[in-house]
Amino acid sequence: MHINDTHPLTTYIAKEARYDTMKYRRCDRSGIQLPLLSLGLWHNFGHADDLTKARRILRTAFDLGICHFDLANNYGPPYGAAEENFGRIFKKDFTSYRNELLISSKAGWDMWPGPYGNHGSRKYLIASCDQSLKRMGLDYVDIFYHHRPDPETPLEETMGALDQLVRQGKALYVGISQYNAKDTARAAGILRALGTPFLIHQPRYNMLDRWVEDDGLLDTLEASGVGAIVFSPLAQGILTDKYLGGIPEDSRAKKDGRYLQTGQLTDELLAKVSELNAIAGNRGQSLAQMAIAWLLKDQRVSSVLVGVSKPEQLHDNAEALKKLDFTTEELAAIEAVLQD
Repeated sequence: MHINDTHPLTTYIAKEARYDTMKYRRCDRSGIQLPLLSLGLWHNFGHADDLTKARRILRTAFDLGICHFDLANNYGPPYGAAEENFGRIFKKDFTSYRNELLISSKAGWDMWPGPYGNHGSRKYLIASCDQSLKRMGLDYVDIFYHHRPDPETPLEETMGALDQLVRQGKALYVGISQYNAKDTARAAGILRALGTPFLIHQPRYNMLDRWVEDDGLLDTLEASGVGAIVFSPLAQGILTDKYLGGIPEDSRAKKDGRYLQTGQLTDELLAKVSELNAIAGNRGQSLAQMAIAWLLKDQRVSSVLVGVSKPEQLHDNAEALKKLDFTTEELAAIEAVLQD
């Protein structure tokens, strides 16, 4: 789809007070501090989306002190579109702020036909990073991730490719996503031996999906000196009040269906969400805000990745940072709902 680059937006000058209210947390034992909220471009930055709104989202994020933007080669649709659109916006609005931004990308899912456009081979990862940099108009990314485990490729080859990208100056740090604790420990050992800065792991984690706890991943990350940045904190919108009165026509469940199907929204699940919503209300928060705060109560979580469809949602998410503490009674009440 053709993107019209003529916008009514004025020249962007970031707010001087952008770092005054955002909170930052050190990414485990590294020199990097991450904003407690980071912006993911998984949705709403494809060629079918409104580029003017996308610019407003990115501007609002940076004005709030959210200086970490997270992408991947396959974000869109179509694949590559989010990076292309980010590149357009970066050139217009953020070139002068490059040193203040932490920009990440990933590779690991299918991108092009044939045996070399998927998974975790050195050939795929190096080529994919080169393409991502070209799409975004960048000389380097701050973090480059392997997006998912690949049981068919030796881990030494995959980690060796990440090491090569750092040595080539195409990435400052490397990370992995969705690896279990055992493979994460192996990856950390390989990268440590190579002398490569293994900064971060990006797992899916929220109140309804707690595999990182069951697997021991957070403990492994802490022992390895690696940070965690979690995605899907709101479980694709389930951990909000959006679906408590039915399924809105403009909701992700109704419009998309790839990542959230209406059949997932069972009466039993929505009853739990309603109970959680009541607990959040008693805390003076929305359910979305409480879900974010619940993740950040654990100091091993360096940052939470949020995705938004409009700038106002960023302001709402940022309000979560004003109340990150939980009483013992509140945590017990949440656990009672989740374990029911």
